Amino acid sequence: MNIHEYQAKELFRASGLLVPPGDVSETVEGALELAREYGLPVMVKSQVLTGGRGKAGGVKFCETEDDVRKHAENILGLDIKGHIVRKVLITPAETIAEEYYVGMLVDRASRRVLLMASAEGGVEIEQVAKDNPEAIHKFAIDPRFGLLDHQALGIAMKMTDDIKKARQLAVGMQKLYVAFMHADASLAEINPYIFTDEGVGKAIDAKVNLDDNALYRHPTFEPMRDLDEEEESERLAREADLSFVKLEGNVGCLVNGAGLAMATMDLVQYYGGMPANFLDIGGSSNPDKVVKALDIILRDPNVEVILFNIFGGITRCDDVAKGIIAATERMDIKVPIVVRLTGTNDTEARELLAETKLIPAATMDEAVQKAIEVAGK
Repeated sequence: MNIHEYQAKELFRASGLLVPPGDVSETVEGALELAREYGLPVMVKSQVLTGGRGKAGGVKFCETEDDVRKHAENILGLDIKGHIVRKVLITPAETIAEEYYVGMLVDRASRRVLLMASAEGGVEIEQVAKDNPEAIHKFAIDPRFGLLDHQALGIAMKMTDDIKKARQLAVGMQKLYVAFMHADASLAEINPYIFTDEGVGKAIDAKVNLDDNALYRHPTFEPMRDLDEEEESERLAREADLSFVKLEGNVGCLVNGAGLAMATMDLVQYYGGMPANFLDIGGSSNPDKVVKALDIILRDPNVEVILFNIFGGITRCDDVAKGIIAATERMDIKVPIVVRLTGTNDTEARELLAETKLIPAATMDEAVQKAIEVAGK
């Protein structure tokens, strides 16, 4: 679950990071009131769950109330990469002497939290990685000990020769690690972490992605979810207890098991197609659940074929086939459906499918090839 900058900053404050004050408003008048409360100059910052806000005109410096009014009017309702701005963050403008990047993410290779830090802050870290990868310092944190003092200071000293600033950076990294761990985050970034003219280090921007699988441990996090920013299909899938991710292709995939779903998408691409989604329906043969899954997939106008790829272990394939048939009979589906069922009672399942308009397939390769062939016909 992605959260907005102002929400991420609250998590940072709770872990002791020095973050400038700020609050959000959905109206121009509210933005003006906040600017008066904090004192000019202020920043007006769009709150949308995408990058590139500054380049799109969604972050503005304001010296006067007229500036606040003008920029708040322009930013509220602005479309940034398909995201409509509904809130702006008003926060005091800071004097920036130096900018740094500090981030943490889950690193699958080392199976640890990976600290990434760079003296090239204030710009997209992806561009730094592309143009100047040696400027990014990385350190895999041992979960038994956390980020120790000497480790954090060692990374900081690679970015600055000023020992006072290095110490602040080190402490900032350690507090970011605390915030990351306490929130069960999958990503946490400060870009930029700045030093003012007086040499005070502050986190003036924040980005946090939360691990959905850990939300049950954080009941206060669910209200942070911005439903206006979510794909409707992903919201419906979550409410139906389905694992779903929308993609850009035309082959709608309905699979049981995350590993098989990933393998199915890989095979679709291998044979020259493009998956329209990841959807793990689990082991259920319940027609109601199949109907919900199909409805979610078919909301995508790009879908030209549905591909069922089901491995029946504990769940019998003939039960799954009956569920699929019952579900499709309840719906008006205009696209072809290819079904591959293998496992317990798969012979009986194929006999049931042979009596319908569904297109059966014996193997995974055959199913994928048939789906790509009939797509769009």
